Amino acid sequence: MFFADFPGDVIPEQKTKFRIPTTNKLKQTKSIMTKKFIIQTGIKWNKWFPSGLVLAASGMFLGCEANAAQLPVNLGTAGNYVILSKSGISTVPTSAITGDIGVSPISSTAITGFSLIHTVNTPYATSAQVTGRVFAPDYSAPTPANLTTAVGDMQTAYTDAAGRSTPNFTELGAGQIGGLTLVPGLYKWSTTVLISSDVTLSGGPNDVWIFQIAGKITQANGTKIHLAGGAMAKNIFWQAAGLVALGTTSHFEGNIMSKKLISLATGASINGRLLAQTAVTLQGNAVTTPAASAATLTLVSAAVVTGPYLDAIGQSLNLVTKTITVPLSGGVEFYRIRSGTALTIKGITITGGNAVIAYN
Repeated sequence: MFFADFPGDVIPEQKTKFRIPTTNKLKQTKSIMTKKFIIQTGIKWNKWFPSGLVLAASGMFLGCEANAAQLPVNLGTAGNYVILSKSGISTVPTSAITGDIGVSPISSTAITGFSLIHTVNTPYATSAQVTGRVFAPDYSAPTPANLTTAVGDMQTAYTDAAGRSTPNFTELGAGQIGGLTLVPGLYKWSTTVLISSDVTLSGGPNDVWIFQIAGKITQANGTKIHLAGGAMAKNIFWQAAGLVALGTTSHFEGNIMSKKLISLATGASINGRLLAQTAVTLQGNAVTTPAASAATLTLVSAAVVTGPYLDAIGQSLNLVTKTITVPLSGGVEFYRIRSGTALTIKGITITGGNAVIAYN
């Protein structure tokens, strides 16, 4: 099964003629985010279609399905900051922060451990630990007004994330998500969420994860959140009513929106944002603003059409010939092609024990 995500109304050009059973119908439904064009098939070695490709005999259809994915949480101007806090940001040096940080309504005296350099009557300060700027409401205009707006946007985003309805998953693992692979969707817990071992978020560059957590987030020392299939940290939102604690040398992905303290232990890192309605405390941490876009093309696979889909093993991408090659696995394998830009599937061939997907 081949899934290709296309932005907007791009419709793939089918240059290869396929036999489509009359029992299958072409359907097209507008999506709130993207449209997902699907070619589904399986492999049977004695069935030849007019194109000459050896394709699955169990049937094939071309259709367009609505993508029921969540819309991303709109961070507003809070998204301009990699760390934003209402009551203070502290660090035990030396941290490495990429992006702007800010506090409000608390003053700059609540930004500690950064050895700030600030010139009177200027709107921001600098620090050797921050690749970016440091803002506080006692600095010059327009900083006070900008921070008031950003804090308001942070609270609005928190309310948005917390108020999303009809979750795809409720009380998953009773709050223990260590060792799981999580597909895109809306997750809801009435408990604390524990990350006791590595977690993988598998999906495409346009997919969205929203985690509604009534309790805390506690990540164990040395554990990591991994992204697979082109998933992007900018589309991951962790809303927690309780405090968030990332353990020593752990790694986190996504935007954390906490009503209380966000605390990073020594050596912890995050590709994402720390947006706290109280304080943020650091101890020699790396905090990096998530990338805005992806340029990769990835094939994910599953043994059954319902998934879960993970990165296809042994795949290779040739940008010159515009082909994706993946070793055949079992009698039937289902695939999704994830792309940050529109593409057209030109053909599928079976050769040398591999499936070769050509695109334009």
